[in-house]
Amino acid sequence: MGFDEAVIHVSGGKGGDGLISFARTRHNPRGSPDGGRGGDGGSVILRASRSVNTFAHFHPQVHFRAEDGAPGGPNNAQGKRGEDLVILVPVGTVVRDLATGALLADLVAEGQEVVVARGGRGGRGNKAFASSARRAPRIREFGEPGEARWLKLELRLLADVGIIGFPNVGKSSLLSRVSDKKPKVAAYPFTTLTPNLGVVRVDEFASFVMADLPGLIEGAHEGRGLGDKFLRHATRAKLLLHLVDLARVEGRDPLSDYFAIRRELAAWEELRAKPEVVAGNKIDLLTPEQVAREVERFAREGIVLHPISAHTGQGVRELIRVLWQKLQEIPPEGPAERPRYREWQLTPEPPPFAVAVEGGRVVVRGPAVEALVRRLDLSTPDAREYLWEELERLGVVRALRRQGVAAGTPVVIGGKTLEFVG
Repeated sequence: MGFDEAVIHVSGGKGGDGLISFARTRHNPRGSPDGGRGGDGGSVILRASRSVNTFAHFHPQVHFRAEDGAPGGPNNAQGKRGEDLVILVPVGTVVRDLATGALLADLVAEGQEVVVARGGRGGRGNKAFASSARRAPRIREFGEPGEARWLKLELRLLADVGIIGFPNVGKSSLLSRVSDKKPKVAAYPFTTLTPNLGVVRVDEFASFVMADLPGLIEGAHEGRGLGDKFLRHATRAKLLLHLVDLARVEGRDPLSDYFAIRRELAAWEELRAKPEVVAGNKIDLLTPEQVAREVERFAREGIVLHPISAHTGQGVRELIRVLWQKLQEIPPEGPAERPRYREWQLTPEPPPFAVAVEGGRVVVRGPAVEALVRRLDLSTPDAREYLWEELERLGVVRALRRQGVAAGTPVVIGGKTLEFVG
């Protein structure tokens, strides 16, 4: 994984366990139930921040867990809620569930947040189970585990103009010339491994953000070179600045390079129709006649070529004005059109539970009944009695009787084996 993508595991904190406790006084030696509820576990939150611009801080650490909730206390005291864990990610982060690929969030603004793993609910103490019929219950619940999942994070830079082109055509040099950003520049492929952002001043009141994107090669849409790392960033830019090397320093033909890059862009639906401005760099190495011939070659293909030298600055101010004008012509993105009406379809609700015989064992499955069994601390007779009362209220006991299950038969619910009371 590069510094513009990462895979991390997030876990919400476990809820605190409820407490079995009795407040005893001289006038009430047997005591009254006063066990409090456990605190909820903390959640894991991703927050977009401009204080970070890569995922480099995820490489030494991939597991993140929020704080657990504290157990309940006596005198009906609720346990302290676990602290949320806030993880800073760059603005422009796309968050996906690694297992399903589902899009969870697109964090495009400073401070935007998304909860990616919720904390578990705290368990109730015995005070919550007291009633006129059950005055001294020895019943409590365990705290629920927090949500856990693997996430894939992708960084898609938010820039007005994205500079595209083959390696070593001068993208970083141009960004260094027009902004205060000083990216690494060297004469070898893929000098730019992570994108750089710079603010370009048009005049005293106008400016735009330009991104120097990693170099592209043929077959990038299939993963060659830096592959879709480049293409992913390019989708965010409003306008593409397509840079070619007119001096042929690498021995490539600039017009052939242009069409090779266009083929890669055409392979991505999001980039196919994105507006672009074409500039030819390194004219300081050519004569005016040679530059004119290259401009004419591009013109015959219907392409307006803007000759520049990122090294000397020749033609750069004119190019900035062209880019600014082109940006003004791009209509702002509006909200997606909402449907005028909503179609409702009635679907039958699934049964709350099902009774089956599996491998000679009676098994009851259903989210509500399984959660009930997992949460209860069944180490006391009161808790087991309460469980079967709840299962009878939910209709499980009646269903077991209809299946011919006799009293004393082992029944598996939520991974626990219980003795059917009949």
